[in-house]
Amino acid sequence: MTSEVIWYGHATIGIITAGYFILVDPFFTGNPLTNVNPDELSPDFILVTHGHGDHLGDTEAIAKRTSAMVISNGEIVQWLSKKSIKTHAQQVMGGFQHPFGYLKLTLALHGSVLPDGAFGGNPVGLLLTTQDKKKIYLAGDTGLFGDMKLIGEEGIDLAMLPIGGNYTMDPDDALRAVKLIAPKLVVPIHYDTFDVIKQDPNLWADRIKAETKTEVRVMKPGDSITL
Repeated sequence: MTSEVIWYGHATIGIITAGYFILVDPFFTGNPLTNVNPDELSPDFILVTHGHGDHLGDTEAIAKRTSAMVISNGEIVQWLSKKSIKTHAQQVMGGFQHPFGYLKLTLALHGSVLPDGAFGGNPVGLLLTTQDKKKIYLAGDTGLFGDMKLIGEEGIDLAMLPIGGNYTMDPDDALRAVKLIAPKLVVPIHYDTFDVIKQDPNLWADRIKAETKTEVRVMKPGDSITL
């Protein structure tokens, strides 16, 4: 059994595993880094890390069209449930065995407000254990925090970390995060979408290669990785 991980640009990620298609933070409309039409995607599940528009994105429209189940924190789930969307609520450090694998919501240091100004609960990262025991850590929008070391103790096969700065970790802190997590493979995300988060991912990748034992891959929107 293998899993395919697709980066659509910004923090929008697709995961195909155990016969299910999962979309994470589906920000397509207004995303300058992707030319994907969200109407062409039919996920079984949508995972949302927090309520900001560049992460909640097209969740409502996709979920209503496809009947995909949305998994997020309790506050976002409550907000979406009022829109007749199928949901499953978890909270920070809570885990649940879904059909596609075991999903734990991890700590993320960030904010979370919904499009109408409602409180979006605690932002989260995502730690997915696939059915064949691969560990995928999607950090979400976060600053550096010391408990990333605890996440690393899970034995991470793939980590996808923000490097854009301003709203999240910058390249320096993302490098420190790699040292704490020690994943087998790391991919930089959440950069270049807006001027304020412009970064050089290849320069960052060179630093990862020089200072850690972690393999690094700089992806282009639409690229995929097989685990």
